[in-house]
Amino acid sequence: MRRLLSGPWSGLAVASAAAVLMAATPASAADDSALEGVDLVTPEERQDFDLSGYTVTDPSAGYFDVDERRAWLKQQDSALINQEIEKLRLGSSCQSLKDLPVLSDRFALPGFYPQPDSWRLAAEPFFKFEDAVSKLAGRYVVTGESYYAKCIADFLSRWAEEEGFLHFEYKPITPQAWFAVESSLFAAGFSYSIVREEIRESWPEAARKVEDWLKAASERHAGFHTIALSCCNNHFYRRGLHATVIGIATDDDDLLRFGVSAIYSALREMNPNGSLPREMLRGSRRMHYQNYAALYLVFIAELLERQGYPVYDLTVDGRSLHRIIDYTLDALDDPEAYEEELGEAQDLWFMDDPQYFAWMEVYGARFPSDRVDRIVRNHRPIYNRSAGGFVTLYFYRPSASEQETEIATLADRSFRLRDDYCAKHPQWRDKRDTAWRVECEARLHELQEGKKADLGVPDPKLIDKGG
Repeated sequence: MRRLLSGPWSGLAVASAAAVLMAATPASAADDSALEGVDLVTPEERQDFDLSGYTVTDPSAGYFDVDERRAWLKQQDSALINQEIEKLRLGSSCQSLKDLPVLSDRFALPGFYPQPDSWRLAAEPFFKFEDAVSKLAGRYVVTGESYYAKCIADFLSRWAEEEGFLHFEYKPITPQAWFAVESSLFAAGFSYSIVREEIRESWPEAARKVEDWLKAASERHAGFHTIALSCCNNHFYRRGLHATVIGIATDDDDLLRFGVSAIYSALREMNPNGSLPREMLRGSRRMHYQNYAALYLVFIAELLERQGYPVYDLTVDGRSLHRIIDYTLDALDDPEAYEEELGEAQDLWFMDDPQYFAWMEVYGARFPSDRVDRIVRNHRPIYNRSAGGFVTLYFYRPSASEQETEIATLADRSFRLRDDYCAKHPQWRDKRDTAWRVECEARLHELQEGKKADLGVPDPKLIDKGG
């Protein structure tokens, strides 16, 4: 490798960034405006960033202090945190992992948007892998038992021996396998970073095998590039995330710098208002992809902060990561105003899925904010099987006042102050319970008018017991 990874990058033609964007997604007039005055960064230009000042300073640091967090977990008294702890204490045996097949043969996946059902079926092995490593790491944090560290060591060693994730199909017109490997790699990297020190001390041969494999897989995956939109948008930040966490764990400066280049690229390209122009090309999904990009950039930043680099305060032409985050929070805090500003309705399905708010636990722990807490409150406890795992368990420290409302929040975490909540609730959708619907609409109206809105707690009769 040279600078930010050469490998498969060398000798491949790179289209201009503007051509890449226009070829990838039909742009409306609003989309065109997202590119006005933007200094788009090509993959070739990223290779020339001078990031020599960034090196791995502490391979053991990971993305949070495991020992410190475990000590805090033992003395805290949060109903929400204790619920997470108890769930993890009831974890399954490592023996069940032996039934998970290693994805070692050349594989391909159908596209997510054109074939969602086929994609979910084909992606199931990736989800199981990500859940396995993330849950094992969570159990290790909660219990401190070497059993779970050894389990991760054995599990990942098998994937290393059988060359998991190294033989996926990559074609610019069918990149879904490439995308799927992204999240599985940073799931493995995050989880390994949690148990790294114990594995290195107790099973050094397994540590060497796993680290060599993680490094090879990350290098190979990041080494591919495309002339499509994913060359440089949120998918590039995803590649930057696995390169960062794996680069730190394997003490590899080149991989670390690849991750740093994602931060520099985002800051150089961002619009003055904090929006990311490549994500603004996504039409009704702009809000979703702005948030998606923020998720990966925040995790990269947290990893780099743990290495001693104050990247949250980094500015490129006066632009900082905080501005990207502020824009994202503005949209999430008031989606209707965001839609009005854009002049286009947004697909807000992701706002009911807690995993997309994982970055807020990380950012909110470093920069406490009433607004962040207000947005993320009803999504806790947050688990993202690939990006950070049990982030509420690892980062959230509730105040005394927050603990007073946790029981109600736990009982009602599926409740949303959305106009369609009652219509989409199973009590109406599946049972056509008219009396329930009438009461639900009345209660929803009360909450929208501000009565008990700070808690967001519906009448107990409306609580979804399956929450």
